[in-house]
Amino acid sequence: MQQYTLGAGRVLPDDRGLYSLVDDRVRTDPDRVILSRPTGTDWHDITFRALDAHVRRVAAVLLGHGVGVGDRVGIVGRTSYEWVVADLAVLALGAITVPIFPTASPAQITHIVTDSGMAWCFVETPEHHSAVATAGAGTLRALPWPLADLNGWQAPADDAGHAAGGGDLAAADEFAGRRDAVRADSLATIVYTSGTTGMPKGCILTHGNLFASSANTVEHTGELFRVWRPAAGTGAAQGPEGSEAAVEQASTLLCLPLAHVFGRTILVACLYAGTRTGLLAAVPDILPAMATFRPTVLALVPYALEKIRKGLRGVVDTDTELAAVAAGLAGDPTDGPASSPADGPAAERQPAPAALARINGAFGGRLTHVISGGASLDATTAAFYRGVGVRILNCYGLTEAATAVTVNQPGTNRIGTVGQPIPGTTVAISPDGEVLVAGPNVSPGYWRAGQDPWIEPAGTQAEPGAGPSRWLRTGDLGHLDADGFLLITGRRKEILVTSGGKNVTPTLLEDRMRLHPLVADSMVVGEARPYVAALVTTDQGALSALAAAHGIDLAAPGWWEHPALLDRVQEAVDDANSLVSRAESIRRFRILPTQLTIDAGHLTPSMKLRRAPIEAAFATEIEQLYSPAAAPAPA
Repeated sequence: MQQYTLGAGRVLPDDRGLYSLVDDRVRTDPDRVILSRPTGTDWHDITFRALDAHVRRVAAVLLGHGVGVGDRVGIVGRTSYEWVVADLAVLALGAITVPIFPTASPAQITHIVTDSGMAWCFVETPEHHSAVATAGAGTLRALPWPLADLNGWQAPADDAGHAAGGGDLAAADEFAGRRDAVRADSLATIVYTSGTTGMPKGCILTHGNLFASSANTVEHTGELFRVWRPAAGTGAAQGPEGSEAAVEQASTLLCLPLAHVFGRTILVACLYAGTRTGLLAAVPDILPAMATFRPTVLALVPYALEKIRKGLRGVVDTDTELAAVAAGLAGDPTDGPASSPADGPAAERQPAPAALARINGAFGGRLTHVISGGASLDATTAAFYRGVGVRILNCYGLTEAATAVTVNQPGTNRIGTVGQPIPGTTVAISPDGEVLVAGPNVSPGYWRAGQDPWIEPAGTQAEPGAGPSRWLRTGDLGHLDADGFLLITGRRKEILVTSGGKNVTPTLLEDRMRLHPLVADSMVVGEARPYVAALVTTDQGALSALAAAHGIDLAAPGWWEHPALLDRVQEAVDDANSLVSRAESIRRFRILPTQLTIDAGHLTPSMKLRRAPIEAAFATEIEQLYSPAAAPAPA
């Protein structure tokens, strides 16, 4: 069985927990800024010293309430400073954080609360409070605590020695004892995977799992999370008498949901590396925040990169965007360190300098790299960023491996791959092409027994010295090149096979279609059908503009069949079809008069398509795509 590893990586010492990342910095670098929270048009910085003080006060309140070792403590809310403080306090006490997406349905909240045996919970909104209180009527030991109240829990002790909220500050010794009792193999979190079928399963991750994934991502990517070195000509501060530009602290904006393990791993990576981390509630907040925060590196999902690209259309024109894509596509596929976008063989295709300056200004002037994972990224989007001087480092991971399995490095970024394994992780390809993973980042299993995706190969693979004896089945298909770079070629459950026996990768088509201004989402169908077709939803802003221009009455029956609308969506289909053979191309499409939503069960909280529920909800529309009257011309 083909496998690859870069050797041993960093592991959390057996007698330590994740809170040691904060403890160690308080001793060695207490005034280093580690977190920032938006305050209107500015940012409020929090040092390690201040963070530690706040966490200890919150932990004291939790101790006063009786939060015990191993208790499951929920957090429902968007990414925020309060979310981070609550999580760290829970981890420091040896309890277990159970994150819940703020967009979760009442049914999902009920499932997670009851399945995990949740005893305590933090919530962001009154709606969350009501949903959790109802779901946890039989298990919660107190009503949910509003996350906003954590700022009050910072209050100094009163004359009786009590912090606001009832916590006893005299519990400092108990805090130290609980913190010191946490071990690397202690359970840190139960992450309910936002599966595309059925109710989510609770994946357990230890303190050691999260550390291995995060710390080795930092080590694998060089200085990316630690420092920023201004390039010549950026206008950044220079050293004395023209010496090398001053080195500055690396900084990032974290808008990924902390309920998703990708966001959580990046947070831990930043604590490990000392990266200044600005916390944003959601993806739409990131582009407006970049100019003032001035990030040097980002970690995003493709959906966010697409949103930023679309958002920049208000800064530059279509010709500039196309020029950036052309420049990025013309570059060397072995992408080296970020350099001036005017360098290299594609210089003649570069966007105008003034346009690049506007984009650079929108990004804050310091952004060099974006780590992209969580789903497939359209090649033209990666090329667009490369064309404006920002390198995309594709990565690969999954919840059961605490996110990080492979990631491209700045110095050896190989376009088209998701990089080499992070140190300490081994990637293998099974005889039938499935990607297998082993390492200290891999989960011990699920909270409830059954259907664990682990295998123990028989024969030579289990023999001493032959490699790991326990592998995580990922469900993804791929292969390793000669240098250990992983290429993901598809997912077992998402490969369509037409009635003619043609294998079709729907995400390739769907990713490209979403780049059209009028397309909000799309889902390709065609399993056991004679040809490939698609369901399409429209972007509401772009639809309104088109309706005004062409006199389309959006309240009239059948507005989604207006010729002007069909012609524009056909542009998106034609663009997607340019990527594949005719047998794999979309031959028919249907515009839906509604949106695909999380609330309706069409999307996971991380915005992935839930194919089976969509197919069930729009079964009539799909059948119409294959009716005799709808059949396309022969291929």
